[in-house]
Amino acid sequence: MIIRFVILCALFLFIEFYSYQAFRTLIKLRWVLVSYQIISVLLLIFIIYSFSQVDRSVGQTRQFMFTTGLMLLVYVPKIVLTLIMFGEDIFRAGAGIVNYFVYNSSGSEAIPSRRKFISQIGLGLAAVPFLSLIYGIFEGKYNFKVIKQTIFFPDLPDAFDGFKITQISDVHSGSFDNPEKISYAIDLINQQEADMILFTGDIVNTHAKEMHPWLETFNKIKDYKYGKFSVLGNHDYGEYVTWPSEAQKAENFEAIKKLYGQIGFKLLLNEHTYIQKGDDKIALIGVENWGQNFKKAGDLNKASQNVAQDDFKVLMSHDPSHWEYEIKNHPKNFHLTLSGHTHGMQFGIEIPGYFKWSIAQYIYKQWAGLYQELGRYVYVNRGFGFHAYPGRVGIMPEITVIELKKGKNVA
Repeated sequence: MIIRFVILCALFLFIEFYSYQAFRTLIKLRWVLVSYQIISVLLLIFIIYSFSQVDRSVGQTRQFMFTTGLMLLVYVPKIVLTLIMFGEDIFRAGAGIVNYFVYNSSGSEAIPSRRKFISQIGLGLAAVPFLSLIYGIFEGKYNFKVIKQTIFFPDLPDAFDGFKITQISDVHSGSFDNPEKISYAIDLINQQEADMILFTGDIVNTHAKEMHPWLETFNKIKDYKYGKFSVLGNHDYGEYVTWPSEAQKAENFEAIKKLYGQIGFKLLLNEHTYIQKGDDKIALIGVENWGQNFKKAGDLNKASQNVAQDDFKVLMSHDPSHWEYEIKNHPKNFHLTLSGHTHGMQFGIEIPGYFKWSIAQYIYKQWAGLYQELGRYVYVNRGFGFHAYPGRVGIMPEITVIELKKGKNVA
């Protein structure tokens, strides 16, 4: 514990030292530099103090989200500055070695001085994440996008050709702070012409009571001809706080499960149902959370018991790592899996159809959008809400509309 603390302190000092070099190279007014140092120290003290006051029995609070946002606003730009300035120091050190051994220079003449334009470039680059994070907090977190995806299956039952599914995921209602924006998002859901709606988990951050102010709003989600179904996400188990007793934790869990019914969704707990349309049917299967690094309550075999091998299957599983480790190679052939969980880390770059990047891709092989192997598909919803960082940059909140089509997929 002490070693980790020392390493963390050394890292902060390293970042503060190099980010300060950029300002010192450009600004010569002493009072400005002193003010910068004082503000930096005060911000660091505030951040450390705020995180030290986190109550494990309460979980995420407004104060926690504010502090997380502030930390990112302060240190992501400084990390960018550090990379630029440290890179320049490597160059300066290399030039100094060459000057010393090749040109016989010594002392201060051997090492080139810092270049002003490098500091200007560093500050310019650092401004990009700084402004982006501010946008993400005030606008991005409610910048809902409807993403439409058509998927072709050669063995799709004829009656389901053109069947549309709306998917939402990762509501995290305890993070909301703008009723007008949430009402707008519900209207956006209702505007989509779909046959069924599926909710792939994380209705709250931790406590059932987080959803209580939003029940009326989410009850405005219209009825669908073929139903409203849901599964649990990792946050729905209340595992990220310290409970006074196991009985209170269990009581909260039962209350969270009831929330889904209170907004009109049928919660599937390692079970399945059949969706009948005309003479054809498809199996809708819902598993509890199964995550490579999270709770493994999902039981795929139990959920699909008595589902035939040749039935067309749509599976809801909150965490896409379940698809990677269990589902995609399962002998029962789950045609389409719908997941969420990753949020795309709420930070990244995405140019639809051309490019997408996020830190999430270094953690999850499937982290946003559609993936397929051997004719089996998983769609990872980017999430409806937000958690920890109170914003979204580049990876916007998503409402998905998936259309099932009969035929071969055009690669």
